[in-house]
Parts: sequence; structure tokens; C-alpha cells
Amino acid sequence: MKKIVSTCVPLPMENIDTDQIIPSRFLKATGRTNFGDGLFYDHRFASNGKPKKDFALNNPKYKGQILVAGRNFASGSSREHAAWALLDYGFKAVVSSFFADIFKNNALTNGLLPIQVSDSFLKKLFAVIDKNSKVKIAIDILKQTITIKELGESEQFPLTPYQKLCLIQGHDDISYVLSLKKDISSFEKNRKNDFSLV
Repeated sequence: MKKIVSTCVPLPMENIDTDQIIPSRFLKATGRTNFGDGLFYDHRFASNGKPKKDFALNNPKYKGQILVAGRNFASGSSREHAAWALLDYGFKAVVSSFFADIFKNNALTNGLLPIQVSDSFLKKLFAVIDKNSKVKIAIDILKQTITIKELGESEQFPLTPYQKLCLIQGHDDISYVLSLKKDISSFEKNRKNDFSLV
């Protein structure tokens, strides 16, 4: 994954914790799939199970692979299921002006891109989406930029070289190490040869 160009789902709520993202009663499974149904469940549905019409994920005009959320997203418990639920629902990136560190690491490990922007840029995002729900946002992982195409305004977001490599190549920590199997084997072979000379 090098680029994401998509419409967005706006969620202008601050301090959304991981229990709001995926309530604990949905954490019975250990696999990474089928968590999308529980995403924001208590915000999406009333106690009688009917969808809440005023919640963004229930609004048919908002669709896309990018969730734009308010400040301080995914604080609370360290459950990896929060990232799994967002991915399973169909999101590839989440934009906010502040993320909890544990969630940020969990997201990147699972291939979900957390994009931290300034408060002013986030405000512009919400405003342009409110004005036009079909506006496209472009994310360039190589350049580490997010662009509001309608306004032509961009901002850079932080990624380490390792995080960028894993996102582009589709690796988690384990698959990245496995991709180096030949190099590791070669190193081990040469290391044994070195010891034999001592």
C-alpha cells in the first residue's frame, strides 16, 4: 500500500476510547476477523438494536476508507481488537490530531495507518467533509502527506522508516522477519564458519 485516495467518514467526537471503538463484550474471539459488526456498537445502535440515524456510520452519505476522528482517539485499554475492528469494517486509515501511543503501535502493526495532523488541519478536514461528503482525501505513504484535494492543502504526518516499509510491503513484525529468512540463514552460515576458524 503506497497511496490511499478515498472519501471519508467524519466522527467529530473527542476522547473516543477503545471500549467505545469495540466494547469489551465483543472480545471473545482471538482471530482478527468479524469485529467490524461491533465497531462503535453503542454509538451505532440503540438499546433495542435499531441504528441511530444521527451517527455518522449509519448515514448513507458518508462512505470511504478513511475515518476522520476528533482529538485523543483510542485512549484507554490496550486492546488490539480496536485496530482489528476498524480494519474489518473497511477503514485503511484514521486521521486525528492526537492518538494514544498503544493504539498507534497496534494500528501500524496491523496495517492500519494512524495519521496525526495539526488541530487546524483536522478542523479544515471536518469543514470540507461537512460541506461536501464526496470530497476525496489523498494519502501518500511514501511522501508522508495527506492532501485535501478540493483545497489543494497538504500536511505531513510522522512515520519511522521501518513503519513506512512495513506499510508499503504489507508486513507485520513477524512477516518482516520471515522476509529476511535468506539473509538470516546466510548470516548464520557465515557466523558458523567464523567460529570454526577460532
